[in-house]
Amino acid sequence: MNTEGEKIQYEKKVKIRKNIGRIFRQHNIIEYKSPEDHLNIDDFYKVYGYTCIYKTEVEKVNQIPAEELTITFVCYHYPRQMLRNLQNERNINVKNIENGIYYLYGDAIPIQLIIVPELSIENNYWLNKLRNNLKSGGEIKLFMEQYEKNRDSKLFQALADTVMRANWKEVEEEGNMSDVIKEIFADQFHKCEAEARAQGEAEGRAEGAAAKMIEQIMKKYKKGCSVAETADMLEENPSVIEQIYDILRQNAPDYDVQKIYQLLLKKNTQDSLT
Repeated sequence: MNTEGEKIQYEKKVKIRKNIGRIFRQHNIIEYKSPEDHLNIDDFYKVYGYTCIYKTEVEKVNQIPAEELTITFVCYHYPRQMLRNLQNERNINVKNIENGIYYLYGDAIPIQLIIVPELSIENNYWLNKLRNNLKSGGEIKLFMEQYEKNRDSKLFQALADTVMRANWKEVEEEGNMSDVIKEIFADQFHKCEAEARAQGEAEGRAEGAAAKMIEQIMKKYKKGCSVAETADMLEENPSVIEQIYDILRQNAPDYDVQKIYQLLLKKNTQDSLT
């Protein structure tokens, strides 16, 4: 999971009832921190500065009023030092609204702070699980059970895909969840299978063409044709003919097409590494 910045815009008349969206206005800037990252004072000013720039990139003066903007920080660690800096430097104070949701007061732009691990499991189950440190056993098993209840939702499928990828090691420890995991990653499994089949077919065609060429070169070699003559007759690169002639001389009189092909393949691989 990476740090991401997003902006969300919605109609003025729409009122969001979800607890994490009650603060939203028409233009909402969201900064998401990965579980490993910590939110600091420079992060705050970076996002605040971006919000101010976003406000000015319009056609008319004050087209986006400050009261129609909001900033949301989503992180996994309570930024105690950042909040202390804001209180001392800008008289911005924090208030805990409910589990994991904090409002910052003292600025013209409404600001909220969401601490993911503190969010209520009852009200914010899916956002609470959007992290890479789920524990095998209880958390993973319960997550799978919740997915089972919402398996027909494309949104839940996308979320489950993200969460499972971020916690793959723990997922693998859930031995009895293989069917659910395969369902979540069905598209990826099918894609990999199709790519493997296509690659196998392509390699098979390439090997068949190479075997046919080697067989033709072998016939010319047995007739005593020189490298230049064989290259001219078959319209092939003389250096390729020379390589095959060398292998034929080294393995005479064992002129097996598949063996010659494998030796040629091995030689080219070794040459590419040197």
